[in-house]
Amino acid sequence: MLSVNLGPLGLSVDRLAVVLAFLAALSVGWLVGRRRGAVRGEGVGAVLPDMLLVGLLVGRIVFVVRWFDSYRDQPWSMLDIRDGGFDVWAGVAAALLLAAWRGWRRPKLRVPLAAGLAAGALAWGGVAVGVHQIRASMPGVPDTALQSMTGERITLAALAQGRPMVVNLWATWCPPCVREMPVLAAAQQHERGIAFVFVNQSEGAARVERFIRDQKLVLDNMLLDAGGDLARAVGSRAMPTTLFYDAQGGLVDTHLGAVSDASLAAKLARIRAGGSR
Repeated sequence: MLSVNLGPLGLSVDRLAVVLAFLAALSVGWLVGRRRGAVRGEGVGAVLPDMLLVGLLVGRIVFVVRWFDSYRDQPWSMLDIRDGGFDVWAGVAAALLLAAWRGWRRPKLRVPLAAGLAAGALAWGGVAVGVHQIRASMPGVPDTALQSMTGERITLAALAQGRPMVVNLWATWCPPCVREMPVLAAAQQHERGIAFVFVNQSEGAARVERFIRDQKLVLDNMLLDAGGDLARAVGSRAMPTTLFYDAQGGLVDTHLGAVSDASLAAKLARIRAGGSR
């Protein structure tokens, strides 16, 4: 499972892990603080939101600095956090430093905050381990039979030919799919050592061809998945979903939502290195 649906909202399991960790930390910290007689304004509820905000801010800044060349031509895109570009460990370190500072200043907060953070870490770690096991159990690149624009049956492995591969699940009616398509199209032209495959979900060839023509796109490896079989095979419940496979066919990373030049570059670096970064 790569994503879940919360009503009309599609949420990646990575982001779900953050939400669950925050709620676990808040709940446990509040309970421990209440038992220890914390007064209003002294509980973890006054610290955890600040930790989350600082973590997100620092994680974003560090990511932007690392991939600044990808943002240089469109500086405003640094503010568009929809691309999911965050340095997780930098954000975690900043949040923990804030927690240590607040705990040092307010001794009564130390035990509830420590308990809450431990619960949050367990929740986050549990989801992360589960996701890792799910990805490890996947048999590599799905052998789902897809259809080319000319009606031929083809598989993803046949297009990869031993190269790292990026597989984009999309539809013409999906605004984030439309927004990210020029980014992926440009990358396909420049990254010849990586196979880019576009798998349209449940639409016909005529509609896809019209979309490509109207958007003035040049795309190779456009495939049709009339029944949405590939999305079910990989556990995707929302679009756009982009899958990143290394040269051995292992699923290294996923991305839910529109990619930017920077977030795409970061993930391509991982599949070039075989997922070691």
